[in-house]
Amino acid sequence: MRFRYHQPIPNFYEIENPHHPKTTISDDFLKEFRDIAIASRFAGLSYAKLDDEFKKEWKIDWDNIIILKYAMSEEILRRDPSKEKCRLMDEEFQEVGAKTFALADILRENGFMADLINPLDDRVSLRAIALQSNDAVITRSNMCLFKEGLNLGFFMIETSIENLPFKDENELEWVRDYCSTCGVCIDRCPENAFDDDGKFLRKLCTAHREGCSVCINFCPFYKRGYDKVKKRYSRMKK
Repeated sequence: MRFRYHQPIPNFYEIENPHHPKTTISDDFLKEFRDIAIASRFAGLSYAKLDDEFKKEWKIDWDNIIILKYAMSEEILRRDPSKEKCRLMDEEFQEVGAKTFALADILRENGFMADLINPLDDRVSLRAIALQSNDAVITRSNMCLFKEGLNLGFFMIETSIENLPFKDENELEWVRDYCSTCGVCIDRCPENAFDDDGKFLRKLCTAHREGCSVCINFCPFYKRGYDKVKKRYSRMKK
């Protein structure tokens, strides 16, 4: 079990799962659900359809996943690592977690099965599920990058909905090549959590026990945004 500064989130469900859940969602209701999520401070939604090989590898039987992405507070990220920073990050985590339960209840109320995936359960990697969405990529600094930003945390809901707008191809694969030419995270890392070949060393990273976020703060994807970095990369390749 890896150390985490986050505490377990209490169960906030107010509605039980339906006995015979629906499997098809209308475009209108999915848009309404997304709008509610955005109004609840989420930065965006992604969707993952887990393939059989992935489910076998992780020993799970989930199929359809809604990924709810939230922007971590810039004010908190700018703080130096400390117990206070970890406390503030956990407060934010708990607040957004409660909102995720409320969104799951909306799905349940409308006839869909919806269960929050425990974000602290090490039996399955939520980052690995994020990659199954074809909407994310892992950066050189081991961060999960979505188009909405690098400073994103996320919660996930397993659901009975079969017709979510799943993606077949990942438009972010170019990021791996860009990261190999950058190296800002390596130069700025206060813990030297990279080997001589620039490979990330998880054991040396203090993000999950001290709240270090230096690599986020200096990363071009955070400072400039996905679109601007993509344009710069495109110019580099001409």
